[in-house]
Amino acid sequence: MIEVKNKDDEFYQFVVKSATGKVLLESVEFKDSKSLEHTLNELKNVNLPTKRFERKTNFEGKFLFNLKNDQGTVIGSSGFYNSEAGMENGIKNLRNILEP
Repeated sequence: MIEVKNKDDEFYQFVVKSATGKVLLESVEFKDSKSLEHTLNELKNVNLPTKRFERKTNFEGKFLFNLKNDQGTVIGSSGFYNSEAGMENGIKNLRNILEP
């Protein structure tokens, strides 16, 4: 499920949630709805290659991932996962929602 938010009439953002309602990805802020829609259309019309996912670990040992566009710019970030396997499952779930 993809939810679009308009925060304070200043910027737009999208959130991708799993079937259980867990947030899989929260986007960066977009200045207008056209930019947001363009990004969502790009995501929905391609198979997401592995290189678009940047896997990271924070200083507390928690795992997270960033999703990048074709130009390598981060367009969204996941929440924190307690394990690498959990993070990989989050990526898998995100792909299942976004890919055609």
